[in-house]
Amino acid sequence: MIEFRTSSFCNLGECVEVGQSPDGSVIVRDTKDADRSRTLTFTNDEWTAFVRGVKAGEFDPA
Repeated sequence: MIEFRTSSFCNLGECVEVGQSPDGSVIVRDTKDADRSRTLTFTNDEWTAFVRGVKAGEFDPA
């Protein structure tokens, strides 16, 4: 079973949850999806690059 973590910035139940599958891929889902059946899956390298970009401000509004 995959253990998901909810963002510490969660507000009013409209959150993103992140978990790691046994093969190391990262799974992201939206808590508004009642059965939580729709997910996005990323390789560990893709997720690492995304997090690095967030920390570097690559996705900040202009």
